[in-house]
Amino acid sequence: MAKKHQIPHTYVIVFIIIMVAAMFTWVVPGGMFDREVIQTASGQREVINTQSFHYVDSRPQTWEIFAAFYQGFARSPKIIVFILILGGAFWILNESRAIDVGVYSFLKKSNRLERYRLIRYLGVNNIIITVVMLMFSFFGAVFGMSEETIAFTIIFVPLAISMGYDSIVGVSMSFIGAGIGFAGCLMNPFTLGIAQEIAGIRMFSGIEYRFVIWMIINIVGISYVLWYASRVKKNPKSSLVYEEDAYWREHHTKADLNLRTPAGHGAWIAYIGTLAVLILVSINWPMTTMAMGSMSSTLPILPVATLLFAFTGYRSLKSSMEFFVLNILMYTILFLVVGVMGFAWGLMELAALFFAMALVAGIAIGKDANDLTRSFIAGARDILSAALVVGLAGGIIVILENGRIIDTILYSIANTIEGTGKITTLSLMYVFTSAINAVITSGTAKAALIMPILRDISEMVNLSKQATVTAFHIGDGFTNLITPTSGVLIGVLEVARIPFGKWFKWAWKFILLMVILGWLVLIPTVTMPLNGF
Repeated sequence: MAKKHQIPHTYVIVFIIIMVAAMFTWVVPGGMFDREVIQTASGQREVINTQSFHYVDSRPQTWEIFAAFYQGFARSPKIIVFILILGGAFWILNESRAIDVGVYSFLKKSNRLERYRLIRYLGVNNIIITVVMLMFSFFGAVFGMSEETIAFTIIFVPLAISMGYDSIVGVSMSFIGAGIGFAGCLMNPFTLGIAQEIAGIRMFSGIEYRFVIWMIINIVGISYVLWYASRVKKNPKSSLVYEEDAYWREHHTKADLNLRTPAGHGAWIAYIGTLAVLILVSINWPMTTMAMGSMSSTLPILPVATLLFAFTGYRSLKSSMEFFVLNILMYTILFLVVGVMGFAWGLMELAALFFAMALVAGIAIGKDANDLTRSFIAGARDILSAALVVGLAGGIIVILENGRIIDTILYSIANTIEGTGKITTLSLMYVFTSAINAVITSGTAKAALIMPILRDISEMVNLSKQATVTAFHIGDGFTNLITPTSGVLIGVLEVARIPFGKWFKWAWKFILLMVILGWLVLIPTVTMPLNGF
């Protein structure tokens, strides 16, 4: 019998790309732009001087491909540590079965809504997927949610499996939702804000048409996910990841989910301790300024959240230990949003938040210090493959940087774009930005690196700088959802246990559709008199 063709492991795919990158360093001449530091609203940024390109001695990479793994780790320590802490934290949380109980209870209550004709016609599950994706799309559009979706993958994949779908639908609910919002980019200061400042236009201007773009992208993107989800629901074995999802089906069954564990002394200690900490936090920060793009609002969020926790925590304790742990998870998510929007939290603060959540949950389910340690190590070990592949993917960029060919690639593409008409120039800018995601996945770094080039080209052909910025932020969004150099994508897939090859097989049609749609919504920025353009 012929051996069944197997899709290469994610590690194999990434290592092959590293070798291809090393080969490029032998044929592409070395080159460099000079850098200069500019001041933006979000701080100092290093950008390239577009008139300073010069060829330098190339550094062909040979044995360095074997050092790329180490250097990739050194390049991406924050996201790697974040993934390991996340794995340990959610392992402790999952030992309480709080997520399973919460998902089962949520689905039982949501199914009752089907007695209403309109909801039955639309489908409760369709409404859930749409609402969740819109929420994450909004987060992606406003503050560039990206790494945070790794944490939500652990929540939404079991939910999708319980709803009769697959892990791809679970990943789509948070990761794809945030990704299409990132492309729509209503007021993201880390990409749109920096790009507009470099282009020399008012920050967050042109939001009216950008909102239209965001809506169109969401309608098409969510509709595609709903269509795929419906197909899997009708025939679960048609899913590309049916075999891989056996893990989730085995570990998140509905058996015994009607049983509740009464809250013990540990849960009450966790409640009182958490409430005391929240009271102290509320006293120190009675008002929080929530930033949303160029807008901000100062509200007593922490005191209100503390009062709500005092009530909901007590009620959940009276119900069961599982519901109390679930309550802790909900407030962790709330403080994640408040921390990012109100206090400009990064991965370090988010890792600390989830670590604290794990400690509180562990105490609530009655674990002692040794049990907590063993569980945390088990969780970190379980998710170690995700952290390893992020380090390996970082090695691709290391090879290209050490070979001194990234700037040469940028310079060559810029020369190709020059001298074309407005629509052609805009289209090539869009393609250029979409393609460069394979090399530079960070939106902030990409804005600092290529926006000076795009700005100068737009001036040469008398193209609106607002249109140029729009081409940049749409191009910055979609291909990040499929490129193996994206540490976030690789982290999400490893957590969801989806092989990259199977993700690519599913995602390429969706990405192609969205890239074409992105190009179509760009055309009016040249052909129509839009406000801000």
